Amino acid sequence: MKNFYIFTNLKKDPQLALTNKIRTYLESKGCSVKMLLHDETLSGGEMDVSDGGDCILVLGGDGTLLRAARETAEANIPLLGINLGTLGFLAEVEENDAFLCLDRLIADEYETEKRMLLDGEVIRGGKTVFGTHALNDIVVNRFGPLMVLPYEVIVNGQLLNRYQADGMIVATPTGSTGYNMSAGGPIVEPMAQLMVMTPICPHTLSARSIVLSADDVVEIVIGSGRNGQVSQAEVNFDGSMAFRLQAGDRICMRKSAQFIKLLRMRKVSFLETLHKKMSENGHE
Repeated sequence: MKNFYIFTNLKKDPQLALTNKIRTYLESKGCSVKMLLHDETLSGGEMDVSDGGDCILVLGGDGTLLRAARETAEANIPLLGINLGTLGFLAEVEENDAFLCLDRLIADEYETEKRMLLDGEVIRGGKTVFGTHALNDIVVNRFGPLMVLPYEVIVNGQLLNRYQADGMIVATPTGSTGYNMSAGGPIVEPMAQLMVMTPICPHTLSARSIVLSADDVVEIVIGSGRNGQVSQAEVNFDGSMAFRLQAGDRICMRKSAQFIKLLRMRKVSFLETLHKKMSENGHE
């Protein structure tokens, strides 16, 4: 590898101390480097990586990597997360190991994992009014006053169920360890090809997570509240890209034709990472 982008979360590296060290180091090895700075206080759009590159180095945590993945999905450039946050599943390289990993990247000593993406779009009055990708999950949830959200779930054109709940999570295998896990959904091996659908605080004793084929098409239709009151809801992509919804909106979700490439530098299994994370959170 010789051509790099560096995508830095300015909240995690505000003075660009590590960012500049990495840039200087790579340039000293004859590599080209372009900067992509991320300010969490600003709304985002797709980042300009049209010049191509061999790798995007993402400095931050899992949330930073999720945003970088979503906003550069069209470019199909592999990503490597350098962790400046808490323990996560995506940003695997710790700061102390960063320069050793850079040497291995330059020497082409790495493995690549392909991760499934979801495409989601909001359809209003028969027209698409919003759409983007998600590597972790697409979440439909209430917005505003504490009232349950009425909605129905349709899979492949067939009504699956009607719910009264705080919302619904549709997660990829990568996202199964995120909000889905916190809501009681199953943990899935991240290289699998499937979707997990988990209700959030459903007002019923029978609602359970459902595992669907990666080829299924899931629609969630927002209903009206009591006495015709308009439901206040939003759809959120990977926890950072939100869009306000209206009664009657349809959120359509399916497996994307694109995928995300994550670079792996260590021979650490998903189960080992899962064990470490659960142990550090007091589950052992």
